[in-house]
Amino acid sequence: MTPWSLIPHLLTSGITIGAIYALVALGFVTIYRASQIINFAQGEFVMLGGIITFFFLRGGGIPYPLAALLAVILVIIIGLLLQVLVVYPLRKASVLIPLMATLGASIFLSNTSGLIFGTLPKVLPPFSGERPLEIGGIPIAPQSLWVLGATFLLLITLYILSHRMLLGKAMEASSTDPLGAELVGISRNLMVLVAFGVSAGVGALAGIFITPIFYTSYNSGTLLGLKGFVAAVLGGWGKNGGAVLGGFTLGIVESMSVAFIPSGYKDAVAFVILLLILYIRPKGILGSPFIDSRRW
Repeated sequence: MTPWSLIPHLLTSGITIGAIYALVALGFVTIYRASQIINFAQGEFVMLGGIITFFFLRGGGIPYPLAALLAVILVIIIGLLLQVLVVYPLRKASVLIPLMATLGASIFLSNTSGLIFGTLPKVLPPFSGERPLEIGGIPIAPQSLWVLGATFLLLITLYILSHRMLLGKAMEASSTDPLGAELVGISRNLMVLVAFGVSAGVGALAGIFITPIFYTSYNSGTLLGLKGFVAAVLGGWGKNGGAVLGGFTLGIVESMSVAFIPSGYKDAVAFVILLLILYIRPKGILGSPFIDSRRW
C-alpha cells in the first residue's frame, strides 16, 4: 500500500490515539484550573487505573465493573495523598518547586508500581468484544468507540462541574482570586485537594478505557503524561475544550506521520509540535492566557 492509501486507516487510528491524549490532558487542566500547578504525575494516574484494574480482575477474581470502581477509588486516594504529602507542604514555594516535586512523585509511583505489580506489560479485555466494526470499509475496534465516548462524556461532565455546579465555581474562584475566595469562606486548600481527587479519577478512568487497546506497564505513564501535557499546551493551556482539541490534533498528526517518516520517530513528533507551538503561538490553538505563577 502507498502512503496515501494508508491515510483513512491512519486517520481513524489517530482519532483514537487523540482521544487518549485528550483524556490525559483533561487531567492536567483540571488541576491547573484550581491550583495553577502542572502535575507531571498525571500519566501515572492513567497507568495506575489500568494496572490496578488488571490486578483486581485477574489476581483477585473480582468482576470487571467492581474492579474498575475499586481502581478509580484507589487512584483518587493516591491523588489526594499526593496533594497532602507532596504539594501542600510546598504551597508557599516558587512555582517550579511543586512542579519538580510532582515529577519526583511520578518517578516514585512508576517504580513502586513496578515493584508491586511487576514489570511485564498488562492488557485488559475489551468492554464489548474484539470483533471490529466496518465503517466505510475501515475496521474500527469497538473499544475505540468506548474511548471516544468516554472523552466527550468527561468533557461534558467537567463543563457542568465548572459552569453549572457550585463546587466547580468555587474551584475556579479560588484559583482566579484566592484572597476574594477566602473572604467569602471558600477554602483554597480544600479546592486544590478536590481538584487533585477529580484529576486522579479522570486519569484512572482514562487508564481503564485505554488499557484494552494498548498494553500498560509500570513505566507507560511517563510518556503518556508528557504527550497529554503537549496536547494541553497545543489546544490552549487551562481550557477543557483546548485539551480535547489539542489531544485530537496531536493524535492525528502523530498517526499520519507514520506514512511519511520511519515509525521509530513517531514519539518525537509530539515534542517537535510542542517546540513549534511555543515558538509560533504560545497561547495554543484556542488562545488561552499565558501560564502565570500565582500561588496559594
